[in-house]
Amino acid sequence: MSRVEQPAYRLISSQGSIELREYDAMILAQVEVQGERKAAINEGFRLIAAYIFGANEPNATISMTAPVQQQAKRTIAMTAPVTQQADGGNWIVSFVMPKNWTMETLPAPKDERIKLVPVPARRMVAIRFSGTAADKLIAGKITALTKYAADQELRITGEPVLAFYTPPWTLPFLRRNEIMLEIAPA
Repeated sequence: MSRVEQPAYRLISSQGSIELREYDAMILAQVEVQGERKAAINEGFRLIAAYIFGANEPNATISMTAPVQQQAKRTIAMTAPVTQQADGGNWIVSFVMPKNWTMETLPAPKDERIKLVPVPARRMVAIRFSGTAADKLIAGKITALTKYAADQELRITGEPVLAFYTPPWTLPFLRRNEIMLEIAPA
């Protein structure tokens, strides 16, 4: 995955494995899936991979990017950071589209479940880690990231975004995973 395009960002500050970043606007291809987190990301990946490998009009191929992102979908307003759901739910799985594409030039998905979503520039606080992204590890990283944001007086504006940069067959100690939280403008 190191040879595929990844979203560029500007590093604002860092402390250990935590970074405050500024991302430019981007476009996501995303799909909503239901179920437990691991099953949901597998299904979402399969659906979006089909789109970028030609299940679109006019059967165009779009380059693979990293990371694959996953985020819990909430139907009520968030009042405080929430840890990840452990027993199923609704998930948004997304790929960042290569920056050479625009909303006007991206091919239309053949599968109506796949949505192309423009995302404005934003600030994110991120924590990077390796290993198998087990629910308990993810929950601990979300807690650490949320505490860091609170200590820095950063206001979180959404659900945690889980970002997976390497294929599942990668040895755990070589995997690159991140959890990101969107931060309100200063």
